[in-house]
Amino acid sequence: MIKKLRVTVDGKSYDVTVEVPDEPGVHLGAPPPPPAAPSAPSQPPPSRPAPKPKPGAAPGAVPSPLAGRVIAIVVSPGQQVKAGDHLLTLEAMKMNTVVSAPAAGKVAEILTTVGAAVDEGQVLIRIEDAK
Repeated sequence: MIKKLRVTVDGKSYDVTVEVPDEPGVHLGAPPPPPAAPSAPSQPPPSRPAPKPKPGAAPGAVPSPLAGRVIAIVVSPGQQVKAGDHLLTLEAMKMNTVVSAPAAGKVAEILTTVGAAVDEGQVLIRIEDAK
């Protein structure tokens, strides 16, 4: 038998369909409420603040906030950026994380490539102070 259920996880409701064996004694409780109107598309997760660079890292270093794979680099050397500008995107556990500029300045160096696996704290980009 196929049952439609509404499951709430961390305050967010999901409509799911499950297959339940037709066995005597199997009881799922009250039937689910009628489906709600479709929800608005979810917003992308906020960018994660960059962790502190490892000791000895060059000034302006932008470290990786987590271990993952670089899936996009959206800046180039010499480009001026403002604090909070999108620099690159990492993928970890099938989730994307935007790495943002911690301060305004000029992209001095990109120390990774698209497709590269990176470690948490690894310096990805170096930004020179804005002059």
